[in-house]
Amino acid sequence: MQIFKVGGAVRDRLLGKPVTDIDWVVVGATTEEMLAQGYRPVGADFPVFLHPKSGEEYALARTERKSGRGYGGFTFHASPEVTLEEDLIRRDLTINAMAEDNEHNLTDPYHGQRDLEARILRHVSPAFAEDPLRVLRVARFAARYAGLGFTVAPETLELMHELSESGELEALTAERSWKEISRALMEDQPQVFIQVLRDCGALKVLMPEVDALFGVPQPEAHHPEIDTGLHTLSVLEQSARHKQPLTVRWACLLHDLGKGLTPEEEWPRHIAHEHTGLKLIKAVNERFKAPKDCQELALLVGKYHTHSHRALELKASTLLDLLQSFDVYRRPQRFEEFIAACEMDARGRKGLEQRSYPQADYLRGAAKAAREVAVQSLLEKGFKGPELGEALKRERLKALKAYKENA
Repeated sequence: MQIFKVGGAVRDRLLGKPVTDIDWVVVGATTEEMLAQGYRPVGADFPVFLHPKSGEEYALARTERKSGRGYGGFTFHASPEVTLEEDLIRRDLTINAMAEDNEHNLTDPYHGQRDLEARILRHVSPAFAEDPLRVLRVARFAARYAGLGFTVAPETLELMHELSESGELEALTAERSWKEISRALMEDQPQVFIQVLRDCGALKVLMPEVDALFGVPQPEAHHPEIDTGLHTLSVLEQSARHKQPLTVRWACLLHDLGKGLTPEEEWPRHIAHEHTGLKLIKAVNERFKAPKDCQELALLVGKYHTHSHRALELKASTLLDLLQSFDVYRRPQRFEEFIAACEMDARGRKGLEQRSYPQADYLRGAAKAAREVAVQSLLEKGFKGPELGEALKRERLKALKAYKENA
């Protein structure tokens, strides 16, 4: 029995990055031998075990063969005869197909270290094209390591393009796709993830609503970058620079989908794109079964982001309606995330990345003024039921009018 550290742990150590998760592969062992040493089996598809003390995953060396469509369409074979090289060749990228023993002796049959030094994301073998999930994984790695200068090898991008054209991407489950998308959005440069998907033709398959934004112009006075797709990438880039949570980044990606529906004869204006885009945002949310908080914020940002940009001009009654829509009294954090997404939208414009966004503090002040209206005094006056709701609304409107006058 031989045990090797494999994949990301080896890659990140060689890159000088922190190693968080460690995967191990065991060569020359049987399931019975693992169980006899106290390892606990997990997973029904292939033999993976948890270490009796550390809880880390140890997998028996295995080969795989394509047997159906999609991510799960594989037959695995594990036996003591499977070599380390045979196990590594089934991996996606050369930089993930290295192994080392406990003395850091490197096994690198597919030149992963060379590609690390050259800053290249390259597939290990033609079998790469058998797994559609790898399109998303490579785009995610591109987003993670773009800051180090990594790019996707042309021949790998070509295989990703073939996968995108093959219909295999449609076989991915919503859960697997969302896992990769959500992880990619939380990388340092999530806009690179979207750009790579577009470069290989996967974006038009997975998110045609986002792909449709490229080439759609906006008024240059408000958007010096003009192209709506490029603007979306910039907004996503800003969301990462400002360390925004996943909910905000997801909303940033989807906020302008309505502009993809504007008839060409109306370009570069996009009247009512906030409302036309809602059905598209809802479709993307449902396609990937995004978590509820991501879905809700994306819809709210899509519908109301221009309200935020015009916050200082809004009437007190419109401000109140906006606050009510977000239920700022019980869910203040959601309104904060809305403001953050709108600020990223404002900053995601060429040359305007550093411009201040006074609307943010103005909206926070409005929410504070509305929240400070006391319910107790209205109850003491005898209001209850629907009448209490109306009285509360009147008092909040009064508070917002006073806030506007003094702002």
